[in-house]
Amino acid sequence: MLSVHIRFSILSRKHEVHIQVSALSSSHCCTISEALNLCETSATVQQQPMSLLMSEAVLHSCLCKSSILKQSRKYSSGNVGNGNHESVYLDKHGKWRTFDTKKLSRKKGGSLRGRGWKYGSGFVDGIFPVLSPEAQQILKFVMREMDVNKVCALLDTLPPTHSLWDDLIDVSVQLRLNKRWDPIISVCEWILYKSSFRPDVMCYNLLIDAFGQKSQHKKAESIYLQLLESHCVPTEDTYALLLKAYCVSGLLEKAEAAFTEMQKNGISPENTSMLLSEKCKPNICTYTALINAFAREGLCEKAEEVFEEMQEAGHEPDVYAYNALMEAYSRAGFPYGSSEIFSLMQHMGCEPDRASYNILVDAYGRAGLHEDAEAVFEEIQRQGMAPTMKSHMLLLSAYSKSGNMSKCEEIMSQMHKSGLKPDTFALNSMLNAYGRTGQFEKMEDVLKTMENGSYVVDISTYNILINIYGKAGYLSRMEELFHSIPDKHLKADVVTWTSRIGAYSRKKQYQKCLEIFEEMVDAACYPDGGTAKVLLSACSNDEQIEQVTTIIRTIHKDAKTLFNL
Repeated sequence: MLSVHIRFSILSRKHEVHIQVSALSSSHCCTISEALNLCETSATVQQQPMSLLMSEAVLHSCLCKSSILKQSRKYSSGNVGNGNHESVYLDKHGKWRTFDTKKLSRKKGGSLRGRGWKYGSGFVDGIFPVLSPEAQQILKFVMREMDVNKVCALLDTLPPTHSLWDDLIDVSVQLRLNKRWDPIISVCEWILYKSSFRPDVMCYNLLIDAFGQKSQHKKAESIYLQLLESHCVPTEDTYALLLKAYCVSGLLEKAEAAFTEMQKNGISPENTSMLLSEKCKPNICTYTALINAFAREGLCEKAEEVFEEMQEAGHEPDVYAYNALMEAYSRAGFPYGSSEIFSLMQHMGCEPDRASYNILVDAYGRAGLHEDAEAVFEEIQRQGMAPTMKSHMLLLSAYSKSGNMSKCEEIMSQMHKSGLKPDTFALNSMLNAYGRTGQFEKMEDVLKTMENGSYVVDISTYNILINIYGKAGYLSRMEELFHSIPDKHLKADVVTWTSRIGAYSRKKQYQKCLEIFEEMVDAACYPDGGTAKVLLSACSNDEQIEQVTTIIRTIHKDAKTLFNL
């Protein structure tokens, strides 16, 4: 029985594939096809070979190099030894053929790493992948081989070159065009877990797409989390694919969370509308998720467009869709628009739920119409629904914006009578309300209640306090609260640092602002647009403005390098 040992080494120019076949007692020289047959049938195969993975094949054994050229000339119609090795390859029938390297090579634009991937088109910039001969053989093998271990064993034999990376991504994209999800998973997971390559966003996107197509949303989510942990920057495609995976499984809340994550990373939901239209056939969950996404941005016109598209597609809006559209008008500052949708929902025979009433309370509260908000709150009770913690919170927020603290205290008392224990959000609202009206003693009393009770005091609590004391000019108390944050096992975020800088910015203490900014960067907290604004507001002359502008530009440049943007 023959024991087959196969070694691949793709050289920079000749792309030679070295295959050594040895018997137990003596060396044996064979053709490529014979080696592949041996690998497929032998029980003692140590590594799976790749069928015909070469631009030019040279069989190596104990024979001298001249005998190898003789062996190759048997299959050649021309003088291979004296010809251009780059333009010669061995086809599937064992015949030597030539190809135009300029057409097949992707080297003109460099490696494909980091160039992006346009979902819905074949590849970059709408061009379908042009597979090299090596990539064609990889594609053929992974489409035929169902054993993941054998695929991995084969890929393990290949040297990790830029050409191999391009070939693997080309193959994966071609597999996606053929809707072959399992081979995509095999190849991309090998890249992710077993190779020496550092995966980029394209590799992660392919995996998320493959798992999403197989309705394995948990695995798609896991890949997304790994993408973030690897400090790889997600693209609009990443979120659209993740959203699609959730929508296919009917997980509306998770789809909304994906949109929220997009907004945090500066990706507009407007781009996603187009992407989703190319990616999947929307169902009512998909439409509702999109409406919610636009609603959170206050894009009521876009939300209404999607709502109409949903109806035109034959989907009858349910209470969740109506609620999403109401939310859009609420966030956009059109409370009466929310009220009209509420009336339309009832007219169409769709029964409003508690969330519908809460959205209406919030819509009036945001617009400063606290009396209308309370009227809706009372309507909830008349409908036989018990107002929830959120219902009270929204009404509390409405009155706190108007500075009506007696009404806020009345709502808190009503919550206790209803058996509802105020949570961190409710108490944070009271902190903010007392602070805005200058009632600092009562604000401190609420803080003591939170710290000494069973409440979870989070960083948002201290952000409110630092912001209020900073605006009021009580810098010593602000600094005391800031330096107590680590003792609470909390970490200052960008809002904390920006509020602190803002306090000194109002007093035009430029140097102090720069000192805090330096502390912020040293603490690995990345500044945002708000930070830049408060720094600029601290400037008193053109020289300081130029200095801050230079610092901000430098920070952004470093961030792009750090995150491979």
